[in-house]
This record gives sequence, structure tokens and C-alpha cells, in this order.
Amino acid sequence: MAATTHTVTNQAPPLVGHDVYGDDRALTEGVERHLAPELLDTVRTELGELGRAAGSAQAQEWGRQANENPPILRTHDRYGNRIDEVEFHPAWHRLMGRAVSAGLTDAWGRPGGHLRRAAGFFVWSQAEAGHGCPVSMTHAAVPALRADPELAAEWEPRLTSHVYEEGLRPAAQKAGVIFGMGMTEKQGGSDVRANTTAAEPLEAAGEYLLTGHKWFCSAPMSDGFLVLAQAPGGLSCFLVPRVLADGTRNVFAIQRLKDKLGNKSNASSEVEFDGTWARRVGEEGRGVRTIIEMVAATRVDCVIGSAAIMRQALTQAVHHATYRSAFGARLVEQPLMRNVLADLALESEAATALMLRLAAAQDAVQDRGDEQEQAFLRLAVPAAKYWVTKRCTPTVAEALECLGGNGYVEESGLPRLLRESPLNSIWEGSGNVQALDVLRALQREPQALNAFLVEVGLARGADHRLDTAVKDLLTELADLDGIEARARRLVERMALVLQGSLLVRFAPPEVADAFCASRLGGDWGSAFGTLPHSLDLKAVVARARIAG
Repeated sequence: MAATTHTVTNQAPPLVGHDVYGDDRALTEGVERHLAPELLDTVRTELGELGRAAGSAQAQEWGRQANENPPILRTHDRYGNRIDEVEFHPAWHRLMGRAVSAGLTDAWGRPGGHLRRAAGFFVWSQAEAGHGCPVSMTHAAVPALRADPELAAEWEPRLTSHVYEEGLRPAAQKAGVIFGMGMTEKQGGSDVRANTTAAEPLEAAGEYLLTGHKWFCSAPMSDGFLVLAQAPGGLSCFLVPRVLADGTRNVFAIQRLKDKLGNKSNASSEVEFDGTWARRVGEEGRGVRTIIEMVAATRVDCVIGSAAIMRQALTQAVHHATYRSAFGARLVEQPLMRNVLADLALESEAATALMLRLAAAQDAVQDRGDEQEQAFLRLAVPAAKYWVTKRCTPTVAEALECLGGNGYVEESGLPRLLRESPLNSIWEGSGNVQALDVLRALQREPQALNAFLVEVGLARGADHRLDTAVKDLLTELADLDGIEARARRLVERMALVLQGSLLVRFAPPEVADAFCASRLGGDWGSAFGTLPHSLDLKAVVARARIAG
């Protein structure tokens, strides 16, 4: 080959060595807006360290290795003994170790815990998204376990530990543990009340043997799982440890690992219970009410995870356009590309602002028992989960296109993001489930709508397009005819006016103006890159750029 013809020019430099936290203005401003002043120095330091780690070549390599070497199921050892173990690439364990040591399973009880943990989860998920699943479930198991104070006292210190220990051993012998969850079964899916897994009580109070299956059980090498099963008193919640206190393996037969569209680094499995020992969590017959605390927390993580994917895709697109030239100018300077990038930046900042607001509300509930914020979360979480996760896939697809053919190549990392992007809209209840949950809250909990409208109303009078959108929303809420068939439209409008209110109050004027003109004012086409040309799009794109 003639080496003289292989001179590399007009390519963007590798996007490594940057601070994923510090270079994100929407994120840093949001954290400082919501966090108590006395915590700022500490949180800046911890998130800065994590941000630089997430932007390092090492973390990017771990992400690549974990996805190109997916987990392998080992059902038996060489002698034929059933072991049901899942083997992960070392890069997976390195990613998990950094996540746990950064406190991403530790929000409960820490000052500002949910906000600092949400920001950290957002930052570290941009290095690799798949391992976020067990991190999220471990974090979210805490409020469910608190339904049984004895269990919580035993397990919570292990779940919130900053030490990651791989391998199956009795939980009491480990400095930290990881949790999973098993709710859905093949005959019911989201309709968990159709579950058939049976729970037979033992003589010891609160102990049962489970028989049945789970169609989706994520991260099956976790130390424990919260599952639903039918007890004599009805559908109940149970804690299933992988290893019993005496060191023997609990009955936990992994039938297969799912071959998924994306999320390749993470193991999702089908499991069978056959006399599997379990401890009841909460009262018999109140399993959904018990585990819903876990679901609420993981739904917030779906919002955070999707916002992180969107931000990483935007970062890649802006970085490429900053260095790549075509037709005599850098892409970022060309009006049409600038319009596309600005549109993507609006989507990303709106998602970031919303996920931080949810985390701040969680802290208000945890730290002060704030009933208004609790009511706000009841509507805001499913609405945000519906909308932000829905916007993730088109955002990533458009960002990929900004790189042209380079973006379609695996080495760019964008195909992996694209495959990952639909996951959070499906996990913990797909779009219809979220929309119907919003309707349920509207019908049964009027204080939730009041809290939502109070929040949105904080921006009243600041932008006429937002004010008009809120009035239109109230009109829709007043018309109950065919409300279920209109639920998606209604929830979309709720999420958009909430995002608009946040941006009008807290974002730079050029960002808020562009968002309201396009998402609320109707001056927007059916694809990204159709913002009104009169807006200050250059400033919007400049805000989204990383330093350097």
C-alpha cells in the first residue's frame, strides 16, 4: 500500500480527556441551582472527579470492551453440577466498581443525596449505559425494603455501600451488594397481577418457598432480588437472595440470557424458581404497593439515563461539527447544520433540567417530608418518563446523521447509543403504561394536579407561548370525553409545559426562547433542524460545546 496516499485530514480529533460534568453548562448550573450552598464545594469535587473519569480514554475503552464482550451464561460446571452463573468481562466489573465507589447506589439519607446521585448517574452513564441497570435497581431497592424495618436494617448498609464486590457469597460476608428485580412473567408482562409464581408459607414467620418463573430478570448475578409472587393473601413482594446464609446456593435456575437489541453489556435473563427460599417484604397481598417504591425510583433513573444518552449523542455531534469542514467552512458555522445542532441542544437541555428537578423534589420529600413535592412527583415522574425516553431515539438518530457515514460506523460509538436509546421507554412500563398512570393520578389524586400546576405557574407571564400552552392544557384536562385514547397527547403536553416552565425560569434567554417558539409556539417542523431562523442559534450551540 502506498503510505503517501494515506494522510488523515479533516477529521475530528478523538473526544477524550474532557470533563463530562464540568463541560456541561446545563448540568453544572442545574446542580448549583438546586443544591444547598454548604454542599457545593464537596459536590463540585466529587462530580468533577467522576466527570473527568467518564471522559477519559480508559472509561471509553471499558465501555467498548464490555459491549463487544457480552456476558456469558454458565449453567453447569465441568462435572455437571448446576451453577447458574453469568460471566462478565473485566471491563464490566471496572465500570460497576467506579459507579458504586462514586456513591451511585447511595442517595437515601445523604444530604442532597438524590440530586448529587442523579448528576453522577447522568455523568457516568455517558461512559457506558448497560451497567446502569443493576446500579439503578440497587439504589431503588432501599425504599421498598423499608416496608420491613428488620430487613432494611440488615440490607440497607450493604446496598448503600461504596464498595463493589463481585462473586456469589452470603451477603453477610460482603462489604457491599447489588440488587435486581423480577416482576414480569411471560403470560402477563406489565399486568403483574396476572403473575402465577406461587409463594408457599413456611413455619418461620415471613419465610416462603417460591415456585414459578420470571420472563425478565435483569442482572442475574446480583446478590438479591425483589420479586412478586402469589401468596395465600394475594400478590406479595419478596426478597430472594442468590446465596443463603449458610453458604448454599438458593434455587435460581437461569434458563437463558436475552439476545437484546442493545444494552449488550448487561445480562437480562429468564429464571425459574422451584422451592426457592424467600423472605416477604411488607404485608401479604400488598406486593404492588410495596415494590412500587422501587419502580418509582427506577422510573426517575429511566429519565436520567435517557437524558445522559441524549447529552452524549449531542456532545459527539457538536464535537464533530466543530472540527469537520465541508464546502469551504466548518460544519458548525453552516446555517443548516447549526439549526440541527441547536435543536438537538434544546432537547438535551430540556431533558437535563427536568431530570434535575425530579431529583431535587426527591430530596425535598426525603429531607423535609415535603407533601407538595411528593404530590408533584406523582404526576411529574410518569410524564417525564413518558416524554424524555420517547425523545431519546430520534435525538440520537439525528446526532448520528450529523457525523454522516462516520456516525454509522461502530467505532464512532453512535450505533451503540442508538441501540441503547429505546430501552428506557420500555423498561419500567412502556409509553402506554406511563400515560395511563398519569390518568390514574389525575382521577384519584387531585392534589397531584394542583402541585403540577403550581410548579408550571411559577413561570406565568414570562413567555406568552408558554402561557397559551398552559391554557390549552387546562382545556384538555377539562374535557374527559375519550380521555384514555388521548392520554399520550395529554401527557406529551404536560411534559412540554413543565420543561418550558423550567427553561423560562432558569435557562439563558436564547434557549428558553427557542424552546418555547418550537415546542410550544408551533413554529417547528416534523424533524430536527427546523427552528425559526431568526433565533440566536449560534449561542444555543455554543452553550452545548465542551471546553477546548
